[in-house]
Amino acid sequence: MNHLKLALLLVAVGAGLLIQPVYAHGFGERYDLPVPLSYFMAGGATAVILSFVLIGSVAGGEARRFDYPRLNLLRYSWVRAALSRPALLPVKLMSVFLLGLVVATGLFGETRPVDNFAPTFIWVIWWVGVGFFVALLGNLWALINPWKILYGWAEAFNERVRPGRSMGLNWEYPPNLGVWPAVALFFAFAWAENAFGESADPRRLAAMAISYSAISLGGMYVFGKHQWLRHGEAFSVVFGFLSRFSISEVRVTEPEVCRDCEASCEGDGGRCVDCYECWEYAENRELNLRPLAVGLNNPGRVTGDVMAMVLLILATVTFDGFGATPEWLEVQNYFINLFPNLTYEALNGLTIANTLGLLGVPATLGGFYLSFAYLMHRMVGRRTGVAALAKAFVFSLIPIALAYNLAHFLSFLLIQGQLIIPLASDPFGAGWDLFGTADYVINIGVINARFVWFFSVAVIVAGHVIAVYLAHVQAMQLFSNRSLVIKSQLPMLGLMVLYTVVSLWIVSRPIVE
Repeated sequence: MNHLKLALLLVAVGAGLLIQPVYAHGFGERYDLPVPLSYFMAGGATAVILSFVLIGSVAGGEARRFDYPRLNLLRYSWVRAALSRPALLPVKLMSVFLLGLVVATGLFGETRPVDNFAPTFIWVIWWVGVGFFVALLGNLWALINPWKILYGWAEAFNERVRPGRSMGLNWEYPPNLGVWPAVALFFAFAWAENAFGESADPRRLAAMAISYSAISLGGMYVFGKHQWLRHGEAFSVVFGFLSRFSISEVRVTEPEVCRDCEASCEGDGGRCVDCYECWEYAENRELNLRPLAVGLNNPGRVTGDVMAMVLLILATVTFDGFGATPEWLEVQNYFINLFPNLTYEALNGLTIANTLGLLGVPATLGGFYLSFAYLMHRMVGRRTGVAALAKAFVFSLIPIALAYNLAHFLSFLLIQGQLIIPLASDPFGAGWDLFGTADYVINIGVINARFVWFFSVAVIVAGHVIAVYLAHVQAMQLFSNRSLVIKSQLPMLGLMVLYTVVSLWIVSRPIVE
């Protein structure tokens, strides 16, 4: 066992020493690191390995039920008042208004992306900003989802004019379909973001928003609101997974409500966590503060489609970063030269390269993950199947995805996100100045390359350390003794060390897109 730990350490350090320093990711300016990049990589890998040793020594290894402290915010009257229907109505109205504004500005506003509200709002404020909020603070999307709000209003109107009669078709959702519709829609979204060269074009963004609105509202009409939100609405699924890392949760303490829930969400002691169908109908509810990341150790039943979505989330943020490196630029140039006569917007050398990359990275990551799950299967004496192990530990990868997302997008949000200030005054690019901010000039000095680099190193290492801890806790619930827990985690440690090194290398590369 000690020899294996030493071998893993040497592999990690050796991998780091093979790579030389370049630029801090996110800036055109050069930032010279105080020590070679290989030292940062070796240090990051070593930190992950030491955390494994420390966690294994302190946390023990006996099987146990995982629990954590909680503080119910609904015990405070001001929180209940803030979450009352009258107080939330302006928030919901604003969410629906913003969806309408995205469509309107996309269709009728200035065609230059930088002068139009839709591109900045969708790609910076909503996708990056709301994503950060959901992952760190709580599932805001469950509250402000405009399609959920619109359908809920339609249901209320239908109940008023047709009491007792259902609005939708309420077809039974095929159990074997799982969240595959959400996986497919999220991949389409990732393709539009990372492969389609016209993803910032306002007209095409408006078309995508209209199309997705039709799919979402149609899915809720056919299968029911909560069924589609749980299985088909891509961002409810993605943000729901990410929010398990956050410091808050909603919890229902009425077993009879959970027994009637189509999600079969009843958990320990008759309680369910983050089931918004139960939350909507229950009277005894909790809005809890909790330690960061503990929600990832309550994944419920993990199926192959759920595992595919988690791996796709991790793979897309990885490709988003790698796709901006000089190495990927060479791949793009190769395909552009290979297909010089393909000049269509959705089909050209660039989109072919990026599409292959977007397909290849999840496939490669999935292959690596299953390979390490197979090693885990061998390490525990074949007591648990490879697929079962892969599903059991997949949610421990989410902190890695979040850490890389923070490292990759922080400067993008803080600098590019400032565009929303002038665009709020002139969303159509028509020369308006509604709030007196149309002449605002972006302050690029709000963050610098040195800070971003050290922040990226710290957050990536921290994400992997948290992942090591979560995997260890999950192993304690799966295996009966300390020896099996430690053995099961050695392959996961190797995977996380490898991903630490790769992540630090990617964020060190200059952006060339």
